[in-house]
Amino acid sequence: MIDKINIFWFRRDLRLQDNAGLYHALKGKYPVLPIFILDTQILDKLEDRADARVDFIHQTLTELKFELEALGSTLCVLHGAPKQIWQQLLDDYVIDTVYTNHDYEPYAQTRDESIKQLLQSYSIDFKTFKDHVIFEKEEIVKDDGKPYTIFTPYSKKWKAKLETQFAEYQGESISFYLNPYPTEKYFQHFIKTTPLEMPTLEQIGFQKSNLSFPPKTVTRGLIKNYDKNRDFPALNGTSKLGIHFRFGTISIRAKALNALKINEIYLNELIWRDFYAAILYHFPQVVQGAFRPAYDKIAWLNDDAHFEKWCAGKTGYPLVDAGMRELNATGYMHNRVRMVVASFLTKHLLIDWRLGELYFAQKLLDYDLASNNGGWQWAAGCGTDAAPYFRIFNPTSQHEKFDKNAVYIRQWIPEWGTNAYPKPIVEHTMARERCLKTYKAALGA
Repeated sequence: MIDKINIFWFRRDLRLQDNAGLYHALKGKYPVLPIFILDTQILDKLEDRADARVDFIHQTLTELKFELEALGSTLCVLHGAPKQIWQQLLDDYVIDTVYTNHDYEPYAQTRDESIKQLLQSYSIDFKTFKDHVIFEKEEIVKDDGKPYTIFTPYSKKWKAKLETQFAEYQGESISFYLNPYPTEKYFQHFIKTTPLEMPTLEQIGFQKSNLSFPPKTVTRGLIKNYDKNRDFPALNGTSKLGIHFRFGTISIRAKALNALKINEIYLNELIWRDFYAAILYHFPQVVQGAFRPAYDKIAWLNDDAHFEKWCAGKTGYPLVDAGMRELNATGYMHNRVRMVVASFLTKHLLIDWRLGELYFAQKLLDYDLASNNGGWQWAAGCGTDAAPYFRIFNPTSQHEKFDKNAVYIRQWIPEWGTNAYPKPIVEHTMARERCLKTYKAALGA
């Protein structure tokens, strides 16, 4: 008789500590086999065979496997289409329950429903838990039950809900919603087995990236001074933790607790993650179209030559170009600069925000569908915003305000100030007036 097991399916939660679904799996009746699926339905769509995010995932899985083997267990890493992988697992193991954490993206929702139905046909439970955000789905809604579509009232309700329940943790009373899951108490419930082979990067069709990854930790001083330094790209004033939040190598609960104690402005940035995840959940149509449908009538110019110059960081606007070159070289772009380059593409060049969103999706280490989509629609004026298209960032005044001495600009544009640097591809005043006229025509304003 083969012993029954439970399976924990890692996805966007690549850590052993403070992991909601893993905690519930380890508290279950049967030993837990942890798995990860290198999903070909995602990987096959990536154009860059040296995609740094795949390299990051592979490195993280290697570390997880090492941690688990130190506990006498292992990590089962499989490569293929999820449904076929699960059919293989059903043939190989006697499974009681499968545990995992929620994923809110449309592809993931469809995938999970398919796997749930497959498992149910074998009388196997599929249990999922909230782990990627603090509040999800209908947890933060208006008094009438409708979802918030503007950030400020959402954030107020979010903070108020955080204060409604408390739990004891290490002798301290903290918000129930930030209370960590003590998975380490149950590590002995991982299945005891010899190490399993893990596919190499080359075996799954990828190779090492030349990009480096930010650390999981930031100093208390950085968070304390976040509100003062966050808008200045030449300063080390942002956490760069986006990739770790994206793949769950750190706990959002732990970071929110730290932010709550140290800096409310930094906490607001974490609330934006929840807000955009909620928008994606309640309004999945934003993946393809404008949150405000009227904005789908905008007559975008979509000039290919302008788009290529924007991508390459050769628009003649130094803050825009520095940001794009930083992105292309590192997979990261400073938060303030992201707003400027997105506004420039959509407002100055009148290029469809979806093209910019796709380019960011291909390049950003911390790419997250909900946040990327929300940020681009905000910049284009078609998203969740009380004051939409009237806001048009002046890239020159943004440069003068936030990189006055051009330290950031010179770091990424060594030819700036010489004849080798291109002239602006559009004139600001003309572009601004053209944008307002185009938007007004589309909206009937």
